[in-house]
Amino acid sequence: MRIFVAGGTGVLGRPLVEALVDRGHEVTASTHRTENFSIIEALGARPALMDELDDAAVRRAILETEPEVIINQITALSVPSRDYATWLAVTNRLRSEGTKTLMPAAREAGTRRVVAQSASFMTQPVGSDPTDESSPLYLEAPEPIRSHIQANIAAETLVLGTPGIEGVVLRYGFLYGEGTAIGPGGEWATGVKSGDVPIVGEGAGRYPFVHVRDAVSATVQAVDRGSPGIYNVVGDEPAPQAEWLPYLAEILDAPPPRRVSEEEAEEQIGVQAVYYGTQLRAASNAKAKSELGLTLEYPSWREGFRELFG
Repeated sequence: MRIFVAGGTGVLGRPLVEALVDRGHEVTASTHRTENFSIIEALGARPALMDELDDAAVRRAILETEPEVIINQITALSVPSRDYATWLAVTNRLRSEGTKTLMPAAREAGTRRVVAQSASFMTQPVGSDPTDESSPLYLEAPEPIRSHIQANIAAETLVLGTPGIEGVVLRYGFLYGEGTAIGPGGEWATGVKSGDVPIVGEGAGRYPFVHVRDAVSATVQAVDRGSPGIYNVVGDEPAPQAEWLPYLAEILDAPPPRRVSEEEAEEQIGVQAVYYGTQLRAASNAKAKSELGLTLEYPSWREGFRELFG
């Protein structure tokens, strides 16, 4: 197929482009920097210069390619994240404004299916059972969490609601692996090693981790499998913060993580630290397994972390 990968040089973009090319697809991958052209060409794909916040550039790139399938992996999350709201601001615009431009261009180009990235960690912090794709989202969350959830909802609505296009939304869990924050040299790993990442309160927040390779595999499957709709792409084993942080610290030969109260976490880090650390619920991948054929190379974050850093 002719496939257009928006954001072809990111943590997910590069291995995804490589996997699609290996399957024999004709792949065009976008970047907003010409210096990345050689990276895309080395992967066996055709580069396209595109800023997803530039309406004319998006329309031109899509119409020139006439892709049968578009996979939207564009984010701006590779920059440092010391200020959570600032870190998410551009990605929020890419999700809401960028998708608003992308979907009409896809329809005009005759694209059959659009697969788009979203997040599985947006649900209301109520209840103890794992969430699924129908679970209520945390619409009343404090800022800046709320703005990110609203941007994801806006993007999901556009992808799923554009007439004539099969919309597939992949709600990834927290990515770990090479090039991610939870990878060698990554921001989280560095923070854990230096003792700067604390357990918040009881650390009951259950992180839905997923290895980059498993996220790529699910995305490749979504090109031609699964009904239109939303899918959680997460591992089998939720990770309570009170378990994964000490486990990772031990692997990294780092000091045991300190503990802070919810009040201290909110003051020192932000409200997101309290939500993720104490309130986050586990997410189920049952739908992705049954409809996308998701098969996990790393069902447990424990074995994934151990291999990644071992």
